[in-house]
Amino acid sequence: MSAIKLGLIGDNITRSKSPRLHRTAGQITGQDVTYDRLIPKDLGQNFDEVFDTARDSGYRGLNITYPYKEQVTSRVTVADPLVRGIGAVNTVVFTPGGPQGFNTDYSGFMRAYQTIRGDAAPGIVCLIGAGGVGKAVAFGLIGLGAKTIRCVDLDVTKSKALATALRALSTDTIIETFTDPVLAASGADGIINCTPLGMFGIGGTPLPKSAMTGASWAFDAVYTPVETEFLLDATAAGLNVISGYELFFGQGVDAWHIFTGIDLNTAALRAAIKGDDL
Repeated sequence: MSAIKLGLIGDNITRSKSPRLHRTAGQITGQDVTYDRLIPKDLGQNFDEVFDTARDSGYRGLNITYPYKEQVTSRVTVADPLVRGIGAVNTVVFTPGGPQGFNTDYSGFMRAYQTIRGDAAPGIVCLIGAGGVGKAVAFGLIGLGAKTIRCVDLDVTKSKALATALRALSTDTIIETFTDPVLAASGADGIINCTPLGMFGIGGTPLPKSAMTGASWAFDAVYTPVETEFLLDATAAGLNVISGYELFFGQGVDAWHIFTGIDLNTAALRAAIKGDDL
């Protein structure tokens, strides 16, 4: 049996749990799976060089994370019009017809939200960070029926581009843009962090705890660590929190199916990796 060779390209990924998830999925399904962390700076290469090396050295697929989810779109074919609308890719499969791009952050977020909040409506949502994962989460919020999405980014071009993409879906969701997260959080039901603030090696939070008062739920896309300052503040403010681990798990399961097409017992996987240095 030949190994299924997988990898993750990103910066600041030394604590990523993706290798553990996919190797364990291989063990559960009886597959020989390898999964490597590919950090361009550490390899002395730029993103395109790392991507090409992986393509040419037998990798079946790659996960792509911060800050390359948008950059990789120029290197792949994206068949799904929804993913083309998101404009970010986090999963790549190498095929005889060339690299194919997918986005499992979108589906993973929807699963994470429903796992914790069931059928509860998102309401008015303050979405901080309009980059790769922010785009995917925003499209997930549309799918969940959010009343209003307030797209927040210090880079106005990013928030406006996301707003344009969301409005093009012609749904009933109201789309607004902000540069000030405190202003955008005022009166919001849900508050979301889709910036890298809070990650190991970066730290911080995009919003002061005082600005969370009055909201009912919060989600942080960061999952290393699981208990970010943002989520600790949200918990202290009485919000129902959804950790980035739920997104990590959901997108990982979806990526596994894209990489391999092999059925996976997700309950067994969750139990096997639960508590792994989280």
